[in-house]
Amino acid sequence: MKKVVQQLRLEAGLNRVKVSQAAADLKQFCLQNAQHDPLLTGVSSSTNPFRPQKVCSFLYVSQTTFHEPVNIQEN
Repeated sequence: MKKVVQQLRLEAGLNRVKVSQAAADLKQFCLQNAQHDPLLTGVSSSTNPFRPQKVCSFLYVSQTTFHEPVNIQEN
């Protein structure tokens, strides 16, 4: 019970910010940093680590070129 009372006293002593002030501060922060947000500005294809990888056509082998193994018996 003492721990609960101690925790409540600790929380009661915290300085609180009104929701309207917190919302205004958050809006201001978002507007100030919008030019650095890749969700708003996009990511260039050269620096995007998640871009689709290009397939090398020289090394690409389709599954239709594979055949069943053939047993060659030497006499």
